[in-house]
Amino acid sequence: CNLQPKDAAKMPESAWKLLFYTLSWSYGIYLLFFTDYPFFYDPPSVFYDWKKGMDVPTDIAIAYLLQCSFYGHSIYATAYMDTWRKDSVVMLLHHVVTLTLIAFSYAFSCRGLPGGRRLCWGKLRRVSRLSRDPCGLLNPPCSLCPGRFWFRLYWFPLKVLYATCYSSLQLVPNIPFYFFFNALLLVLTLMNIYWFLYIVLFVAKVLMGQMQEVNDVREYDVEDSKKT
Repeated sequence: CNLQPKDAAKMPESAWKLLFYTLSWSYGIYLLFFTDYPFFYDPPSVFYDWKKGMDVPTDIAIAYLLQCSFYGHSIYATAYMDTWRKDSVVMLLHHVVTLTLIAFSYAFSCRGLPGGRRLCWGKLRRVSRLSRDPCGLLNPPCSLCPGRFWFRLYWFPLKVLYATCYSSLQLVPNIPFYFFFNALLLVLTLMNIYWFLYIVLFVAKVLMGQMQEVNDVREYDVEDSKKT
């Protein structure tokens, strides 16, 4: 791929995440749109007839296993394997919060499905120099910003937070750990806003001509190269 040394170290991280997110995203699409589960069109349905000790269907249990193992590994990988970035501490917190939500969700049979594939695809394109066109169809400025906003800042509050904060109490008045679950979900929402601001900053720098090529503004070596 004619990678520069500093990019060669980042390629495995982005390639692995792209592979996993593609597989997990595809499996999530299957569960949401090719089964009888109404979770996407009717998010409060996760609480219909909910009771303690109810069984988790096998196909959803598989999704839990995949996500739980990935985020468990990601805690270690972020701390000891991946490139350290400005948001790595926030990323570690994100993985701990997500893993906690997945584990407790499984324990209480809430059947939630978490979901960053496009960020890794954009990063792979950058480090492999597949395209230097900052407004290419698959490059971050034109695809990541609306995509992340739509999924993380629109659908997540509209479907997930609405169901957990409001519908859950209407359907299960004595639902356990209500404040615990929703506090962690609100923490994730704040993190989504934090990362979206990074993307907005990135797009602004490209549009204002402050970046000659597509770079990750979270990385320390980007600033080092500017100083050099």
